[in-house]
Amino acid sequence: MNAIYLDNAATTSMYPEVIEVMQTAMVENYGNPSSTHQFGRKAKSSLETARKNIAKHFNVSAAEIIFTSSGTEADNLILHNAILNLDVTRIITSKIEHHAVLHACDFLQTSENIVVEYVNVDAFGNVDVLHLEKLLKVSKVKTLVSLMMINNEIGNLLSVHEIANVCKLNNALFHSDTVQVIGHYKIDLQTTMIDFMVASAHKFHGPKGVGFAFFRKGFGIVPMLHGGGQEKGARSSTENVHAILGMEKALEIAHNTLEEDKIHIENLKIYFITELKKISKDFQFNGNSGDLEKSSYTILSVRFPTQNEMLLFSLDLAGIAVSGGSACQSGSNKGSHVLSEILKDGEEDKTSIRFSFSKFTKKEDIDCAILKIKELF
Repeated sequence: MNAIYLDNAATTSMYPEVIEVMQTAMVENYGNPSSTHQFGRKAKSSLETARKNIAKHFNVSAAEIIFTSSGTEADNLILHNAILNLDVTRIITSKIEHHAVLHACDFLQTSENIVVEYVNVDAFGNVDVLHLEKLLKVSKVKTLVSLMMINNEIGNLLSVHEIANVCKLNNALFHSDTVQVIGHYKIDLQTTMIDFMVASAHKFHGPKGVGFAFFRKGFGIVPMLHGGGQEKGARSSTENVHAILGMEKALEIAHNTLEEDKIHIENLKIYFITELKKISKDFQFNGNSGDLEKSSYTILSVRFPTQNEMLLFSLDLAGIAVSGGSACQSGSNKGSHVLSEILKDGEEDKTSIRFSFSKFTKKEDIDCAILKIKELF
């Protein structure tokens, strides 16, 4: 039985070139970047070169990139810093954000007595921009808006320039969880006026356990972790040099091949949608995931017409890896908070599966998935 991996929104396989870079670094560049001897200086030089190269991809300065252990840590660092250092007393977000944002907001609401408000989303998961404007205009308190650019479950694309403009006109800060964006779309942060964004390397064929936060120049950072004062005091902990170099390499490859990879993956998604519709007109697509102009080309969330608790299990037995929702909830009996928010009564009782693709996904993989779904329906 051939294993077929269609869960790339959860994590991706590493590029062979990334593994090679990391292996070399672990053997030849093992110094502590904080050490002043030649081994430390070599590690520090590699670290700062990686920071500069990563920053160039987004048209920002190296000083605006802070290395973290994950996108989740980066989100938390940004949200905590907004409250503790930038005088933010209100956060506006949506109920379909990643739990890295939602749970951090819950904590800050309790611990720091801030106001958390939720902008409306429609039945497709689209942010109500007029409602956001209304929320921003009814209060003059310092506000941070936190809305993800691509939803990790339904693939919706945020109207990021429109949201950024609304925030700017109302003197609000704008943070976006861009974990599903980095490595798949190019972002010029001189024209896309996001104040804070995040990345996680394992979403674009890099290693797990490393990511970064972007803080636009002028915003100071109060650390969440205290100790050695690494990352210019923003994030204490000895830097994970070999993983950071792996992330740098993964991002370089992703950007070099982005256009051809997008064409390949988008064609697979179109083909998958077409074949699913041939099986049954009752198959529905959650959010905007069935609309190529309004969703990420890497994610397709399908709602099947009947409750079938064995569907995920049956696909897994057939060697097809997919997800019922965010992988961050694996092991939990809770359903998707995203689908619960946007689906009507009765719709959320159906079986929904997220299929997500990468440059390594083949048409034959889609054919195998389609064949198994035909057998089950």
